Amino acid sequence: MSRTTPPRPLDVTALFPRLAPLARTATRLHPRPGSPSWHDSSVGGPLLWPAGEPWPYCPDPHPWEQVDAAFDLAEERADRGIPARAPHQDPKADGADGAGERSPDDLADAGLPGTGGPVAMLPVAQLYARDIPLLRPPGQAGADLLQVLWCPFDHPATAHPRTALVWRSAAEVADVLDAPPEPPAVEYPGYLPQPCLLAPEEVVEYPHFMELDGELQRELADWGRWQAAAPDASYADAPQDLYVGALSVSPGWKTGGWSRWGLTDPVPRACAVCGTAMDPLLTIASTEWNSGSRSWVPEGEQARDPLPPGVPPANYTRIDLARGYDLQLHVCPVSADHPHLELIQ
Repeated sequence: MSRTTPPRPLDVTALFPRLAPLARTATRLHPRPGSPSWHDSSVGGPLLWPAGEPWPYCPDPHPWEQVDAAFDLAEERADRGIPARAPHQDPKADGADGAGERSPDDLADAGLPGTGGPVAMLPVAQLYARDIPLLRPPGQAGADLLQVLWCPFDHPATAHPRTALVWRSAAEVADVLDAPPEPPAVEYPGYLPQPCLLAPEEVVEYPHFMELDGELQRELADWGRWQAAAPDASYADAPQDLYVGALSVSPGWKTGGWSRWGLTDPVPRACAVCGTAMDPLLTIASTEWNSGSRSWVPEGEQARDPLPPGVPPANYTRIDLARGYDLQLHVCPVSADHPHLELIQ
């Protein structure tokens, strides 16, 4: 089902022509709960993963106390009505009879979470280039599928899940892994994505106010410059808020476009390998919009996609990062093999 973002309240480039060359196309993904298959672009759905390719594990230490206090994955799925996945026997756990409780040392030896033990990563998103034509990895012309996974635990250096990116050619996957390894738990319920189908839509974005040069910032903060468009007078004291909320960076899950800021000021995003400025790849959002970005709500949205009682508004994926913020992934345009960058904003 397609979804359409309403037209912007005004043509910002007519008022501020210097913004025009800064325009970028972003693809809003509009995830909504569904039953995706391997062959769908999705959030939280199954991945088209080759049966003969090792599944990613997070190698970082996961203290026993952290895992012991986590939420059982099967129980969390059952609470939300998510169908159970096919069982998987971790090959590293061969010989375990499953009787009784395991000690931290047993878990680590079996390759399960524990002090020093690896954790199988969870699928977060699968994006086909046929659905998102602008999604292309640098230097890999044959790749037409992006798969994003994460470790559903916080880490000492990053208080959010650690992600992994995999680019591949869908046509090269012959035998699909039907029962991938899974972690037994997630640190928070918001680290388990609800399976969602996507309705990609391209929109035009402009840089966040904090990324503009000083002259443009002063122009946008001058209420007199806005009068020709007869904007909402409630923005008279801070017209830049109209730009930030309704005219620059779209909210929610998206690929490409510009980075959103607010938790911090903009920071350098240079590739750790070659120093090249990195590009926004994917925004993993806690919500599709909030009170400051309601003009971006797709037409007819509220009546079309009601959420269960107790779920925050527009939290269709049920993800919650850093109490409502977004995880923005940036990549080096020179090579997909260079490490990506994670930013919470």
